[in-house]
Amino acid sequence: MEKSNFIDYIRIFCKSGHGGAGSKHFMRTKFNAQAGPDGGDGGRGGHIVLRGNKNLWTLLHLRYYKNVLADDGEGGSGNNSSGRSGKDIIIDVPLGTIARDEESGAKEVEILEDGQEVVWIKGGRGGLGNAKFATPTNQAPEHSQPGEAGDEAWKILELKVLADVGLVGFPNAGKSTLLSVITAAKPKIADYAFTTLTPQLGMVEYRDGKSFCIADLPGIIEGAAEGKGLGHRFLRHIERNPILLFLIPADSSDHRKEFDILLKELEEYNPELLHKQFIIAISKTDMLDEELKTAITKELPANIPNIFISSITQQGLTELKDLLWKTLNQTAEVNG
Repeated sequence: MEKSNFIDYIRIFCKSGHGGAGSKHFMRTKFNAQAGPDGGDGGRGGHIVLRGNKNLWTLLHLRYYKNVLADDGEGGSGNNSSGRSGKDIIIDVPLGTIARDEESGAKEVEILEDGQEVVWIKGGRGGLGNAKFATPTNQAPEHSQPGEAGDEAWKILELKVLADVGLVGFPNAGKSTLLSVITAAKPKIADYAFTTLTPQLGMVEYRDGKSFCIADLPGIIEGAAEGKGLGHRFLRHIERNPILLFLIPADSSDHRKEFDILLKELEEYNPELLHKQFIIAISKTDMLDEELKTAITKELPANIPNIFISSITQQGLTELKDLLWKTLNQTAEVNG
């Protein structure tokens, strides 16, 4: 089995820099051996910063980057000289990356825009030098501050694919074939279950230079919400898609039952997924006549738009793009 280049979950140890100590120093001049305190402040410890990069689609580049250690700040010195701050470490991540603390599970940072920079783990503050503690009644303070310690902990980086439309269906529903026909993506396609083991993204070229992003997500099976099959790895990526396109093959033995199973898995994983816009596409319909299409339509929920398509003969694909674009813009207007 080939090793996947798509990595959507990374565990790393992070340590920000300690702040430098403030200096306890007194100025000495030729004519004044006690010219007063002039100890400078310590430098700040290095931050660990996350930065969004639209050219990245995976966390693969961090796979062997297990320890992220920022530099400590430099101590202050005489003549009111502040120490150098520790060098920040900037980690480039794909859009849609969430950073969590491993112990608490709390979400700390979410990166959604290209070039977005967020200080994830702050470096320790530098200590104040003794010059800062001089007062009219204490003109020769004998103390300065030590630098603050940086933070260290095991952290989690988790990627949730950002796409306008997510393709949902059982293994072998024809999702990869559809993606290859309506986008420039080249997913692996074969007639067996779980061909798609990782999300595949493609841009759909629409009219007048417009486009939208569609993701072929790994096939769902009963029990995915409990982690069976590809389980949570698959369902995590669905959370980002405003539209879910359910793909059900024409040769399914029970189209409504298949849709209900898919819906149940989504609900058990996260009930909020039921608030998304749904569209049902019956795939592989080049073998159907109008009578069979009418019979299948009667099986499906009346309140959800449905469309019949064939990726092989390209039947209904223009209408599908129109429906997706219309729904996408209606969703944007409502959210706006």
